[in-house]
Amino acid sequence: MSTYVVTGGAGFIGSHIAEALLRQNQTVRIVDNFSSGKAANLASFQADVEVFTLDIANGSGLLEAFRGADFVIHEAAIPSVPKSMLDPVGSNLANVDGTLNVLVAARDAGVKRLVYASSSSLYGDSPTLPKHEGMVPNPLSPYGAQKLFAEVYCQVFWKAYQFETVALRYFNVFGPRQDPTSQYSGVLAKFIPAVLQNRQPTIYGDGTQSRDFTYVANIVDANLLACTAPGIAGEAFNVACGDRITVNSMLEQVNTIEGKNVAAIFAPVRSGDILHSQADVTKARTMMGYQAKTTFEEGLRRTIAWYRANPGD
Repeated sequence: MSTYVVTGGAGFIGSHIAEALLRQNQTVRIVDNFSSGKAANLASFQADVEVFTLDIANGSGLLEAFRGADFVIHEAAIPSVPKSMLDPVGSNLANVDGTLNVLVAARDAGVKRLVYASSSSLYGDSPTLPKHEGMVPNPLSPYGAQKLFAEVYCQVFWKAYQFETVALRYFNVFGPRQDPTSQYSGVLAKFIPAVLQNRQPTIYGDGTQSRDFTYVANIVDANLLACTAPGIAGEAFNVACGDRITVNSMLEQVNTIEGKNVAAIFAPVRSGDILHSQADVTKARTMMGYQAKTTFEEGLRRTIAWYRANPGD
């Protein structure tokens, strides 16, 4: 068995990763400052993990948290395009400076490999579909730029220090535990509770924009593969389903599952948002054996069931 540290482990994605590792009988530590992560996300397994309440932006305590660990899965971030537009300095402190602090501490602690949560937002709004890792990044938001810069730092730590890093570029992750109360949450975390409560969700734009919505279990699988797959240090991989649907179609499917017909309210396009997003996952499939085992439709049903069972979360 190995020891894993999950930064941002009390968050939406991080808590799912921690839970999956525990199911494999791995030793798990969590680093989180609980600014957006929730103790409730750890409630079912908190007795089985060691929690370090730390802020990666100042780096204090990270070396202690990482000492003796085999792998670091770095999820801690301020994961929001709109928030980065409003506060680029604050989000940069967490997303770039924080990542550098994590890299230094993990290297100095003798960690075998760090897996970094990157983002499809670094591709920008290129008309090329699907997006592939060989494309020149062209971020449209500070968040996209921050993910790109942090990813470059990961590559540099492999080249300069031979410290193994792998970057995973997530595409529109959704699933249980995604916070519906945050104005910066993903669109499905907003739309599903709205439909369940017969409230009209807001679509920014005309709803024809499309996304490669990726259920969180697929993201978890990719992270676990990326920790141990041989020969992938210094690489970046798309993680998604490799498909896309429009926001209008997504809302229609939520309505269909619930037997409802809740209409959307349309608002102007938000600055920094892209029009279409779809991933080419060939590289991840070829080099580390990744495949999206959970389809959008199945993931949507599981997510709706969770929000129905947890109306206050």
